[in-house]
This record gives sequence, structure tokens and C-alpha cells, in this order.
Amino acid sequence: MKLSITAVWVVALLGAAGGIFPEGLEFSGVLDSKVTMAAGAGAAPEFSWGFEEYANLRMQAKIRDKAVFYGALNLIAATGSSAAGAVMLGAGNAVAYPGLTSSSFVAGENYAAALELERLYFRVTSDAADFDAGLMRLGFGYSLVFGPSDFLNPRNPLRPDARLRGILGAAVSIYPNDDAKVLAFAVGPKNPLATEGSGILAGLSWDQHGERLSIQALYAYETPQEGSPGGIHRGGLSLKADAAVGLVADMLYTYNPEGDFSIGGLAAAAGLDYSFFEGKLYTLAEYLYSGEGSATARSGRNYLYASMTYRVSDYTTGSLACMAGLDDVSFTPILSLEHVIFQGLTLSLSAQVPLDRDLFSGDGNRGELGPLPPGAEEGVYGSFSAQVRLRF
Repeated sequence: MKLSITAVWVVALLGAAGGIFPEGLEFSGVLDSKVTMAAGAGAAPEFSWGFEEYANLRMQAKIRDKAVFYGALNLIAATGSSAAGAVMLGAGNAVAYPGLTSSSFVAGENYAAALELERLYFRVTSDAADFDAGLMRLGFGYSLVFGPSDFLNPRNPLRPDARLRGILGAAVSIYPNDDAKVLAFAVGPKNPLATEGSGILAGLSWDQHGERLSIQALYAYETPQEGSPGGIHRGGLSLKADAAVGLVADMLYTYNPEGDFSIGGLAAAAGLDYSFFEGKLYTLAEYLYSGEGSATARSGRNYLYASMTYRVSDYTTGSLACMAGLDDVSFTPILSLEHVIFQGLTLSLSAQVPLDRDLFSGDGNRGELGPLPPGAEEGVYGSFSAQVRLRF
């Protein structure tokens, strides 16, 4: 990890000096300063707080007129609950992939800090085709919330601002005409320590764009590994229509020959969005069916997400969103306010309040999206965060 990050910075410095990239290296990024407070449920502390400083640094450089280099780093310093939560997530690596360090965080005097390589890839371009290889984002589907087809980059609607992780692989994009794209891709296994070729994933996708309708078809095959000696097949279809309202349908079926061919492998979303009052009020709703063996598998099967965003002025926007688990009747409302202090500097306030039947009746019917999900020992009754974002 340290060698990889050092190599990126060496390349960046050489590029900035003009030693490698004739047209120079371009930098951009964001710096977030975030304070979080929460009221704990279960065995969690009654009150917790955390502070995090996060930067996403992006770089790119053209190599003649035929290739582009891209890189991105995440720099993080955290204390309090922000540090504790991040270290716990990192510790999961040691359980999932024995041999990896438990966390990339290191302890300072009053903080924990980490460096993460987020993107590192290149693109070679031509009029008819592109070739990408490295650590990159490879996304599929038109879903705005749940993203069933986007199985390489799982999303969490409760964290809409989280940057989606990249994958290490390669892709060839071919453009038969101005409205079509054929993509062939191959990515490494989920377990980065696998050396026998098990779990490697390869596939094809096809996009066709019309005046009001866009279609994407997807197929991917994952090579045999433990638990799937016959490999895993995935097939997806995504549609986007621009009618009186924006409509989207997105589905992915996952099939393991070791199991049954049933609806349990299906993840399917359908949604719509529309703007009112000359674009000042934007509304969005999306439903998800999530089978127990699907790419979006969760505790429940049926979910609904809805949001309203109102532009108060050119500088201030407020939004109200809600994620609902329909099977266990649990909800997490999210209230947000964003204000542009000046160009490049934005203040964001956000509050989440998990709700379920047990919270009001004490009948023991705890929900997945409630304060204390079933089987969990710790949870939150509510959380609040304030963030200042600097773009450069």
C-alpha cells in the first residue's frame, strides 16, 4: 500500500515537472471537514461525536492525443466515533481475507489517519474504440438510487455522498455508431489474494441510445470458486425513458448452478423523477425488490426510497428523503440543507432518524432501518452532521 501511494506521488511530481506528460498534470479535488453527533441505542454510548478531515485528490494528464492518465487519492484524518467506525470497517479485511492487515489506519497523538489509493488507470482512445486498464470505476445501469445492475460498485442510499470504490481490471469500448456502445471487460476476483484464477469476472454490455429511450443489456460470468464450482452467471437489463416524467427500470439476475433457479436471484428496481415549479422542486421515487441471493441482498425483500429537493435560491437547497423497508415497516428519514457560502465552499447539514414499530410500541418488532436492527447490539436513535466542503 505504501509503495503504491509513493509511486503515485513520484509519477505526479515528475508529470508536474513536464518530465513524463508533455501537456502537464492537472490537479483537482475536494476537502471535507465534518463533525458528527449521534444518540446511541442498545449497547452504544448514549452520546458520541466524531470529527473527520477528508480529501479526495484527483489528477490526470494527456499523453499526446492518444492516451490519458488518471489517478486519485483519499487522505483521511479522524478522531472520536469517526475514527472508531473507520477502523472497525478496516478490521473486516482481516476476517474476509486472511493475510491482509486489519486496517490501513495509523494512530497519531489524537487522531487516526489513512491514505487510500482510489483510482489509478489509463485510457487509450481512438475514433472507433477506447481501452481502459487499472484501478477504475466501471458502472452499469441507469438506476438513480439502488443500482441493481451496478453490482461491481454496491451503493448505500443512506450514504448518497459516498464515492463508489473502483475495481482493478480492463475494458474495451467499441462504438458502432454515435448512439451505440459495446463494452467488453474483465476484473480481478473479490479476494485480492486469490492466485488460481478463481473468482475472475468477465463480461459484455451493450448500450443503445434513442431520442427518448436508452437500453443497456449486460452479461457477466464469474469463474468457479469455493461455493460455486460451476461459476456464477449474471444477466441484466436497464431502461431509461424521457417522457412526461423520467422513468427507469433496472434489473440483474444472479444464477449459481449449485442453487435453484428461483426469484431469489433477482434484484429489480423501478423509479421515476419529475421537476415542478420550473425546476425548483425535484422529486424522485424508486422501488427495489431484493432477492436473498441477488446482488443487492439485504435483510428484507422490498424497499422504497423517495426524496424531494427544493432550490430556495441559487445558493441554498433543502431536501427531505426517506428510505423504507416495507417488509418490517422500518424507516430512516433524512433531512438535509446545503448552502454555497461562496463559489468553491459549501456548508452541508444533515440529520437521520431511524424509526421502526418497536420504537413507538416496545413490542419487540425491530426493523432493519430502525434504531437497533435485529441481531445488532449497537445502533443509533438519531445522528446529525455538519460539513464544510472546499472544491479546488
